[in-house]
Amino acid sequence: MDVNGVVAEGFEPVREAFVRNFELLGDRGAAVTVYRDGHRVVDLWAGTKDIDGTAPWQRDTAQIVRSATKGVAAAALLLLAQRGELDLDAPVGEYWPEYKAAGKERTLVWHLLAHRAGVPVLDRPLTPDQAADPVLGAKAVATQAPVWEPGTDHGYHAQTYSWLTCELVRRVTGRSIGEWIADEIAGPLGADLWVGLPEAEAGRVGRVAQLEAAQAEAGALRVRPKRSVSEAYANPDSLTRRAFGAITPMPDENDPAYRAAVLPASNGIATADGLARFYASLIGELDGGTRLFTPETVDLARTERSSGPDRVLVVGTRFGLGYMLHGSASPLLSDRSFGHPGRGGALGFADPESGIAMGYVTNGFRKSVTADPRAQALVRAVRTALS
Repeated sequence: MDVNGVVAEGFEPVREAFVRNFELLGDRGAAVTVYRDGHRVVDLWAGTKDIDGTAPWQRDTAQIVRSATKGVAAAALLLLAQRGELDLDAPVGEYWPEYKAAGKERTLVWHLLAHRAGVPVLDRPLTPDQAADPVLGAKAVATQAPVWEPGTDHGYHAQTYSWLTCELVRRVTGRSIGEWIADEIAGPLGADLWVGLPEAEAGRVGRVAQLEAAQAEAGALRVRPKRSVSEAYANPDSLTRRAFGAITPMPDENDPAYRAAVLPASNGIATADGLARFYASLIGELDGGTRLFTPETVDLARTERSSGPDRVLVVGTRFGLGYMLHGSASPLLSDRSFGHPGRGGALGFADPESGIAMGYVTNGFRKSVTADPRAQALVRAVRTALS
């Protein structure tokens, strides 16, 4: 296997960990990029573009990053707040009157970002075609009764986060969140990331699939999930299964129509550099220029708003405003890091104190939800490089 790219002096442990991911943890095609203080210090890629193909991964190969998209969507809302266009402490109904239905009139904007809105499930799941319709998605969450009083508890809004953030951005700006991200985030940064893949970029995106168990576990320590977690995923009536099943059946992630849809909970597409570049821009000047978040907004993003047992993931989780925080469910570089994993693979995060931002993308997904072993190996390697 040939590893392509560059590693700055001192960051060699990241390359070593990246190689081991292929040799021991089943990676078929993947890339990792790390920025420090706005400058790229790691940029590596290897393997095949498609998990079931032979064409080599190129530097500009992009992949679906699943829930790592949530961090990009959160930035849209936080930037609107930073610009004075959105009040995070206001009721959602001030911007979206229909949302006040079914006992949700006291839901605040920040509740949506911190997974405290109480609507992680839909009583009537949407098909993939329905989910791609922003009008139907917004109506579904607006009419849904909460399963707990909004603001009083937290549980991961695995799929409904899409329509909650989409509609709020549309009500405030008049644009879809995909257009807003393209115009206000990805475009100015020169970052290869999309929520709603343009047809012109489709050729760069590889085919993804679940890694076979033998590939995923080869040479790796097998970790059995807690019984409560296993039972939650096995029970079709649990909040866990219902939250992830808000779109039923599961979409084909290689379908061009799905990739073109605007679903910021789950279907963003990015290169490793695009994801890392985005996070680098949140915490400092990027390549001597663009910065998105003020220091005050960084503090907002990473101040803990939810912690403890997660009613959906059935493990202890920590959330700021739209971002997972360092903890046992999603270990990051330090307890001041913030970011978001994608189920079974991708990871993007920033660590303001060290100036580190990282993006990892892959075409092979494991069963892990928030702490993929390959991404975690790379995080540990970055920590080693800094020590």
